[in-house]
Formats: sequence, structure tokens, C-alpha cells
Amino acid sequence: MNATAQAITDIKKTLGKNVYILGHHYQNDAIVAHCDKTGDSLELSRCVPDIEADHIVFCGVHFMGETAALLARPGQSVHLPDLSSSCTMSMMTPAAIARKVLKQLTASGRKITPLAYVNTTLDIKALVGEYGGGVCTSANAGKMLAWALKQGDSVLFLPDKHLGRNTAKKLWLSAEDWHILRINKTGLADGESREIDRPLLLWPGCCCIHTRFTPDMIAAARAAHPGCRILAHPESRPEVIERCDADGSTAFLIKESMRFAEESPGSTLYIATEYNLVHRLATRCKGRCRILSPIRSICGDMAKVTAKKLLRTLTDISKGKSAPLAVEPAQVEPARLSLTRMLEICA
Repeated sequence: MNATAQAITDIKKTLGKNVYILGHHYQNDAIVAHCDKTGDSLELSRCVPDIEADHIVFCGVHFMGETAALLARPGQSVHLPDLSSSCTMSMMTPAAIARKVLKQLTASGRKITPLAYVNTTLDIKALVGEYGGGVCTSANAGKMLAWALKQGDSVLFLPDKHLGRNTAKKLWLSAEDWHILRINKTGLADGESREIDRPLLLWPGCCCIHTRFTPDMIAAARAAHPGCRILAHPESRPEVIERCDADGSTAFLIKESMRFAEESPGSTLYIATEYNLVHRLATRCKGRCRILSPIRSICGDMAKVTAKKLLRTLTDISKGKSAPLAVEPAQVEPARLSLTRMLEICA
């Protein structure tokens, strides 16, 4: 154990039950080693209300910390080791433009139910709550989209067009049932009003980590290891998902990896997702099966959370000098409402 890791262990022991560390699966091993709980967005959201510690340290990107702050109990503080750890996808949906689009879509009297992927900012979650919509994760996107489709005339799914289409296909919607909106600074681009009668309207965002995977990479994997099994995250392009054996949330990918290692020893499994998770699963299954990734796709924002920054955060908490994550008071209730809808529907 190096000096930084030892210092984190020591100060965490001193703080005891007063601090609880959450870590997303995309964090590297040096961070995961110190987490009290790791998980995907849904797992970590569900556990926040049950945490008793006064201080929650969230090792992930900014929108995840905001989600934890919304669900935390009064008096609890949520801390991010790096406040600049944003999410490219979440920044693809500026709230001011999203509000313009919703106003334009509802101007004709149609009821539009917004459904926001959890990879969005607090102001987007608040806007969604205001318009009667909800939030979803990759694990419950199907259940939430099925719910949203029953609430009105159309669903505005934002920001991930790939997750939206992949989920729609699983609900047996056809290509004629959805439309990817063209957006500019004024809201809908010219002519888009002709397409709003579709049941599913998609915001044109995506995850830069999962969009890197291509059909050619899947073909190359099968050529290199005939008979291999390939899994992907549903934020990947639809044409990639079509060429894989299965797709699902991070929790699904982990569960399937463990099952594959148990049932198919000596075989090869490819997983198209963030590389830190693939590497951790490969280490866990070493000697039973081989787990590979088509490419080393690493999230640079997740990587901003380092062991030294985690140590600094814990040190500041111990000295009473920490700066917890602040959320806009006016946005708390509508944003919490959108999250609560998800947790209640998917309980």
C-alpha cells in the first residue's frame, strides 16, 4: 500500500461512521479500494436515503453528486473530490434550450412527457419534474419509457438518442415511431414541427465513451476469437447493439460476466463499456475466462477523481473545512420529484 492509500485508510478509520464513500463502477481500482459501496447510478441512488453518515463522499461525476444531494437527509453533506468532473452527455442538454423545446412541442396542445436519463444536470431534472416527467437509468429505462408513453401524446427522451432507440426497440416500437430532433440555440430547428406527432421524440445527445464502439470493432472481435460472446452497454450505437449477443446496464454486465465465468470456463467474453470496469472484471475472472474490451475507452471525467483528491476531501472533512456540494434551492423540489417518480415506479 502506497503512502496516499495508507493515509486514506487511516483518516477514514478516524472519521469512522461519520463518513461514507460511494464510488461508481467506472472509477479506477485505487478509488474503488476505499469505497464503502460501489455501483451503477441506480444502485447508488437507491442506497443514499439509508446512509446514516453526516458526510457522503461521492466518487463519480458531477450529476451523480447532485443526485445524491437531492436524496440525502437534512443535515447530510455530499462531497465531490473533484467539482470539475462533469459528464459530456449531461452537457449536451442545456436547460434553457430544453425549456424552449418543451414550450414549442406543447404549443399545439399536445401533452409531452419528458423522460430524462439520469446523466443530466440538476436543472434538467427540475425541468422534467416541472413538466410531469421522470428520470431513468440504463437499468430501468424500459420500465420508465413504458410508463412515460402512457402519460400523454409523446415522450421527449433526453439526452441519449442511442439509449432511447435501443430501449424503444425492446418495447417493440419501430423506426416510424421515433424521431431524432434537430436542435439549435432557438430550440427546434426549422421544419421540426412536422415530426412531433411521433410517440417518441429523441434529443440528439450521446455518450462519448460508448459511441466510440463501432460495428467494425465487433466484427474484429469475432474474427479474432471465433465463438466469443460480446456484451455492450445500451448507450452504444444501435448498429453495435444489433451485432452483440446481449446488452444491458452496468449491473447487468457485471452479473453476466460472473455467470459466463462460471458456466463457460476457458471461453472469451468481450464487453463494450468503460475500460476500468472491463479491467476489474477481467481481473476478477482471471483463470476462469478471458474478458476483453474492443478498445480501451476510458472516461476522462471519471478519471479526474484521484486518490490524492479523495485524501484531500477526507482531510478537509476531518478539519471541518470541507465545501459540500451546493444545489439551487428552487430546483430541489421539482428535481427530487422526477427522481422520486423513478424510485417509486421501479421500487
